[in-house]
Amino acid sequence: MQPPTGYKILAGKHFSKEPYSIESIRIEDALPVMEWRNAQLDALRQKDLLTSASQQLYFQKVVSPQFRLLRPEQVLLRLTFERKLIGYGGLVHIDWSDRRAEVSFLLETERAKNIDQYEADFVNFLTLLKQLSFDHLDFHKITTESYSHRKKHVEIIEKCGFTRDGVLREQVRVSGNWVDAIMCSCLQSEYQSEEIF
Repeated sequence: MQPPTGYKILAGKHFSKEPYSIESIRIEDALPVMEWRNAQLDALRQKDLLTSASQQLYFQKVVSPQFRLLRPEQVLLRLTFERKLIGYGGLVHIDWSDRRAEVSFLLETERAKNIDQYEADFVNFLTLLKQLSFDHLDFHKITTESYSHRKKHVEIIEKCGFTRDGVLREQVRVSGNWVDAIMCSCLQSEYQSEEIF
């Protein structure tokens, strides 16, 4: 039997706002994603560098088997610009009974260094992810956890219709300093009211 090439629950769909698009992550995305993660540890919960072997094993043993499930634990997505892979993210820690999930996002390292480019890419990713989450998967709520030293990142999240729910003080250590975690969320009803205007 041929291995699946994407999440069954997405039924091969991609969500577009030209020139941006999101769709199921691919196995061949494993190594670019590893490089971005290793270069941007201060934005992630990840503490140690990934290796090619560990990343490929993760995609084979964890990511790929989730493709077949009607209720996967996570839905990882590739973000493309003019059909070129520029980032990835998706929905993690999915709770299907309460119809909620946490948003993840990471942009290609060089694009992430340009704050205007980062904002354009992240805004488009969140716009498409909300469409997928609320229109296609019928989720009730999506959440984010961001670190306070990433002020622009948090600002973009709030600009995109997420409400700040609270702050977990000195939640993580980044480069030897304690930083807060900023918790935000967006409800399906809020998304639907955005669509009216």
